[in-house]
Amino acid sequence: MRKRFLRALALMLVPFIGALLIRIIYFTSKKHFHMPQVIPKEPVIFAFWHGDLLLQPYLYYQFRKSPKAKVLISDHFDGQIIARIMTFFHLGTIHGSTTRGGAKVLIQGLKALLDGYDIGITPDGPKGPRYTVSDGVVVMAQKRQAKVIVYSCVPSSYWQLGSWDRFVIPKPFGALNFYASEPLDLSSMAMGEAKEYLHKALMLHAAV
Repeated sequence: MRKRFLRALALMLVPFIGALLIRIIYFTSKKHFHMPQVIPKEPVIFAFWHGDLLLQPYLYYQFRKSPKAKVLISDHFDGQIIARIMTFFHLGTIHGSTTRGGAKVLIQGLKALLDGYDIGITPDGPKGPRYTVSDGVVVMAQKRQAKVIVYSCVPSSYWQLGSWDRFVIPKPFGALNFYASEPLDLSSMAMGEAKEYLHKALMLHAAV
């Protein structure tokens, strides 16, 4: 009972506090956006490492004046907190894993793309291994002929947690370099080739 109460309390308080801290970090930092020359009008898949998730909503705003996106989030408790934080940034969520019970979440992702939503996905989520690209992002991209744009946020100074994803928290009053790749076309690639291609693109600005 006590554990249930504490979780309910955390779900009420932590998302608000988390969203506030994200805004403080962003608005006290100098921002530099490195954007692609081509920004597709059709729905795309935005891919970024799980440990680099924190400030990605602000990079997404550079692409769409009116956000219309859903982010794949795990069903775990920390995933529920992240999902509630995303609502403060007007982003929807799809709950599940592309590795465990993957069919259901892939179907939801494919339907969202068909309905005109962009999809945000962490290819190494929800539990790693870190910097490993799962099949899900490739399957969705190829099934819907959707382009993939790789995101990165490189802070001048940051804290790094001891979690499996080495989660990065930028320090306030620093500089933030946001990187977005040109749209990547995976349609003609075999699974292994596509995953290697994405991995190389994602590692360009990855934290150590």
